[in-house]
Amino acid sequence: MSGTLLSFGHGYSAAALTRRLGRGWRVIGTTRRPEKALRLRNEGLEAHLWPGDELAPAIREATHILVSIAPDAAGDPVLVHHAHALAADVPNLLWLGYLSTTGVYGDHAGGWVDEETPLDPTTQRGRQRVLAETQWQALAERARLPLHIFRLAGIYGPGRGPFEKVRSGTARRIVKPGQYFSRIHVDDIAAVLAASIARPAPGSIYNVADDDPSPPEDVLAEAARLLGLPIPPEVAFDEAEMTPLARSFYAESKRVRNDRIKERLGVTLAYPDYRSGLGQLLASEN
Repeated sequence: MSGTLLSFGHGYSAAALTRRLGRGWRVIGTTRRPEKALRLRNEGLEAHLWPGDELAPAIREATHILVSIAPDAAGDPVLVHHAHALAADVPNLLWLGYLSTTGVYGDHAGGWVDEETPLDPTTQRGRQRVLAETQWQALAERARLPLHIFRLAGIYGPGRGPFEKVRSGTARRIVKPGQYFSRIHVDDIAAVLAASIARPAPGSIYNVADDDPSPPEDVLAEAARLLGLPIPPEVAFDEAEMTPLARSFYAESKRVRNDRIKERLGVTLAYPDYRSGLGQLLASEN
């Protein structure tokens, strides 16, 4: 399979998808930074600065579009700049993917959520994601766009693991009873997106998470075990010094079901839990 992928906000997950798609694909990526645009071009991609560069031709030529740009108070920035072009002139478009977050479900006190769970975010980031999802769904219905929404759990992978903090001795195991996070390895995100591209089902929503939602302190303990270092000390959540952003991640506790990516897309996760994922990260470092 081949095509032209237009990647708005070509970042960590989009780069993993590009690697998985491989040769035969034309990839057009946007970035806000000139130095990153140069790096993308050196990697064989077509790069555009966003916002600013004229993207109407790329939108018109795209067979697939991936949106990874975070929303703001107005919703999705891509729609602010390009809703008209997306609604008016996408003759080749077969698949449109929007990367959202499981934060749209809000707090469930450690309970399970799936794609049918009502959206009830408690954080500003979650509310902005709900707004962006709603905007994309409205445009897709109006313009008959092949929209697919992917609600990602906490992303980790090469360069985004806990090992550096454990090695440096700065890691702390912040303990909040009943706290659960779901996670997903970036390579498994790419596998889900590639499977959806191969089996498009416009209107679909997928949770993208592994099989093992776990307390965050367990992940740090496993990283220390793999490194052969002492387990970082425990700190009670109420006593921990944290930035407002870090503290906000503990405002919601839930476990995310992932049955749909397996049953509808046939995905088998390469890293079904944090233990296998962390083991792979350490092996790749070495």
